[in-house]
Amino acid sequence: MTDPRHAHDTDNGRYYTDPAGGPDLVSVTNVLSAGVAKFALVPWAVKLTAEHCVDNRLEVARRALKDREQLLKDIKKVHRDARDTAADLGTRIHHRAERMALQAPFPTDPEVDPYARQLVLFWERWDVDLDTDIIAAEITFAHRRLGYAGTGDLMTLLRTSWRRVRGRRAKQLWLVDYKTSAKRPATSVYPENAMQLAALRYAEVVWLPDDTDGPVPGIQRTGVLNLRQRSHALVPMPGDRRAFRAFRGALETTKWLHSAPTAYPALLPPAAEKQATNRKAA
Repeated sequence: MTDPRHAHDTDNGRYYTDPAGGPDLVSVTNVLSAGVAKFALVPWAVKLTAEHCVDNRLEVARRALKDREQLLKDIKKVHRDARDTAADLGTRIHHRAERMALQAPFPTDPEVDPYARQLVLFWERWDVDLDTDIIAAEITFAHRRLGYAGTGDLMTLLRTSWRRVRGRRAKQLWLVDYKTSAKRPATSVYPENAMQLAALRYAEVVWLPDDTDGPVPGIQRTGVLNLRQRSHALVPMPGDRRAFRAFRGALETTKWLHSAPTAYPALLPPAAEKQATNRKAA
C-alpha cells in the first residue's frame, strides 16, 4: 500500500482528508478490505504457519517444552510478518514505478530492481513514450457525494484500439493499477480489482497537485499490471458500471460497519426488568 497525499490511518482504516474541507472520505482500498470477504486469506495464513512449523520442527519442539507461551506468540505472527514484509516491498515498488513514470530520480533498492525492469519491458513492448503517453501517476480520485477517495497508480495511453491510424492501432486511455507478488502467476487477478478500478473511473473529480479539483479524464479501459521478478502481464479488468454498483454496495457496508456501535444493552426478561425498576424507585 502506498502513502498518497491527504491519506491518513484511523482506527477504522485509511481515510482521506478533503483539501477543500468537509468530512473525511473513506479510501477505496479500505472499502474493499472491510466490505469484501477475502476467502483466500485464511487458507494462505494457515499454509504459511504450517510450513513454518514443519520447516522449523526441531526448534518448535524444543521451545514447546521450555518456552511455550512465547512460541505460540511467535507462531501466531508468522503470517502477519509475511504480510507486512510483502506490503513494504509493494510500497517501495509503487514508489519506484511512480518516479520512473515521471522520469524523476529514485533511491537504490536491489529488491525493487527486478520488478522495475519488468515495468521497463512493459513500456518498451507497448511502445509507451514517457514524454507523451504518461498522463498521470499516483493521482487521487474523489467522490464527495458518495464519500470515498482513492489513488490510481497510472493513467497512460496504450495502442489497444482496433481502429488503426496510419497503419498502427490507435491509442486508448487506460487506468492501470500495479499489483506485485513473489509467488502468484503474472496473469492472476482478484474480482475486487475490477471494483477498485471502477470506483476510481467513476469518481467525481481528481485532486490536482495544487489541491484544486480537476475533471476525471475519459478513461476508456481499465486493467491490472502484474509485476513479478521475472515476468509481467497487463490484464484487462471490467471496471464498468456493474463493477461500480458492486463497489457501492461494499461502500455502504463499510460505512455501516465503521459507524455501528461495538456493544448494545442486553434485553432483560420481564421479571428482571421489574426488579430493576423497583430498585431504582427505592
